[in-house]
Amino acid sequence: MSKIKKVVLAYSGGLDTSVIIKWLIETYGCEVIAFAADLGQKEELEGLREKAINTGASKIYIEDLKEEFVRDFVFPALRANAIYEGSYLLGTSLARPLIAKKQIEIAAKEKAEAVSHGATGKGNDQVRFELTYLALNPSIKIIAAWKDENWHFDSRESMMNYCRKYKIPVTITKEKPYSSDRNLLHISHEGGILEDPWMEPAEDMFVLTVSPEKAPDKATYLEIEFKKGNPVAVDGVKMRPAKLLDHMNRIAGANGIGRVDIVENRFVGMKSRGVYETPGGTVLWAAHRAVESLTMDREVMLMRDGLIPKYAQLAYNGFWYSPEMKTLQAYIDATQENVTGIARIKLYKGNCIVVGRKSPNSLYSEALATFEKEQVYDQKDATGFIRLNALRLRLQKISK
Repeated sequence: MSKIKKVVLAYSGGLDTSVIIKWLIETYGCEVIAFAADLGQKEELEGLREKAINTGASKIYIEDLKEEFVRDFVFPALRANAIYEGSYLLGTSLARPLIAKKQIEIAAKEKAEAVSHGATGKGNDQVRFELTYLALNPSIKIIAAWKDENWHFDSRESMMNYCRKYKIPVTITKEKPYSSDRNLLHISHEGGILEDPWMEPAEDMFVLTVSPEKAPDKATYLEIEFKKGNPVAVDGVKMRPAKLLDHMNRIAGANGIGRVDIVENRFVGMKSRGVYETPGGTVLWAAHRAVESLTMDREVMLMRDGLIPKYAQLAYNGFWYSPEMKTLQAYIDATQENVTGIARIKLYKGNCIVVGRKSPNSLYSEALATFEKEQVYDQKDATGFIRLNALRLRLQKISK
């Protein structure tokens, strides 16, 4: 790689990126500008500025991206009901393209030749970061530390020894060696003691949710209002996207909602075990589907549901800024034009239960659906309908 004078590093203050600041300076003799995206990590951002500068960064950008994250990444995925492999609501997957996008913007502002990240060569994040970098600036140089020929670390223990040598503070320990990634949508837990898929996670690992056993004995009811597929109010109180999701996290987390423990298929080909807490997102996902059940045409819903796995795969694999994702999002958003209404949700000890829904755009007709006496639907019409649909089935027997 040609001489690098300045690099913008996606910085979290965790073990990997703390080591990488010092390593970049030692290896490339370059100026390192740290960038931390405030996506709702809360107390995890405390002391980050001082830590980055003390570790060797020339400056650090800490940008509040919570509103943009929820409005432009979380809510579009919610409109698609995106869920990866039946369980994962894509909390980390949706955050990475936004972080990478801002890195490219800062690199242009600072006239930096390169960007860097702390994702390993085994994971999905390397792909998400680098696909975004190259989609937005094809000429940018990328320093991916874990794949760099000058990278000499082979384990977290070797990195912790490096931190001790340079007196870099770290929070990871031998007792709790898993890594976590937090934002407004979720917190993920991976690695360390979780690498054994048979081992149950320790209760003290969880951050956003109480255990269902310790959740209140009384149910909590919520009314969530949607407009064109986006949640806009809770219990009649209008809220901006970031505030609404934060509010939902607190309520759902207190009721033990949103814990998921899965073995997922990474894009690079291996399986990995992840434990996720997505309290608010879990409730919004259920509420959104409830409003859709009243307002979406059957065939439109069938087509959209067939695209959910593809949408989730594109987001998971890092193709957020691809032409196919742009096209797919346009179709998804077209399906949401009439998805306006209110879902009533009951939260109880880890369970999220839809108990009511209403909409000014409802396609539901009580007059048609009733089992009581009515004069709208002639039930005899169903005979011909069934016989026509059975014609090809009958022909299979008749022709033999």
